[in-house]
Amino acid sequence: MKMSKTRLFVTKKLSANILIYIKNKQHHFLKNVLRTKKEDNINLFDGLTGEWLSKVISINRDNIVLQIQNKLREIPQESDLWLIFAPIKSYRMNITIQKATELGVSRFIPILTEYTNQAKINVKNFELNMIEASEQSERLSVPALDKTIKLDDLVNNFPSDRGLVFCDEGNENLPTIYNSLINETKKYKKWSVIVGPEGGFSEKERRAISSLSSCISVSLGKRILRSDTATTAAIFSIQSVIE
Repeated sequence: MKMSKTRLFVTKKLSANILIYIKNKQHHFLKNVLRTKKEDNINLFDGLTGEWLSKVISINRDNIVLQIQNKLREIPQESDLWLIFAPIKSYRMNITIQKATELGVSRFIPILTEYTNQAKINVKNFELNMIEASEQSERLSVPALDKTIKLDDLVNNFPSDRGLVFCDEGNENLPTIYNSLINETKKYKKWSVIVGPEGGFSEKERRAISSLSSCISVSLGKRILRSDTATTAAIFSIQSVIE
């Protein structure tokens, strides 16, 4: 049996023996980049049923037909971790999406703040980055993406049973994420982290976030980090404690 060259995410629910038609960008990738041949094996996952082995049974001009063989892995239990962020410039936003997906974020929530300088996000590009990062990292799920909301609306409707890690660069005397969370892991089973835009949060916004009963204010160190760097550092630190 030939080893699988790659793994792909598909939106169709998978089960044994069904046929999957690979089209468009994924078709180009398999046919022209990987030079896939008949009888090759491709691993597929759907974010619902796990990861499956498939076999190439037909390569055509517009599609590649795969037949599902057998299940390889069930979806493991994952951390329930939201990333709440202010959109930034597309290049750094792409890095943020990829790294956060690789590190296990379950939901992305874009917010508008006083200093947000990039109000809109490219949803299609965002989704493609999440899928590619899940494929590359051997993750079996793809994060959810919410519509952009105002910070005030988030604060007013934030669930009290979800820990909120607030990376507050305006306070230099805060403890690190590890020291802040090590005694809180039994209190919350669901988590989130909020990271501001390049200009940070305003004083009013900092007070509003800190007023939430589930808010845990933390420091990422003495240096001022770019948003994408701060996000990656924060998620890694949180996952190292809660997982």
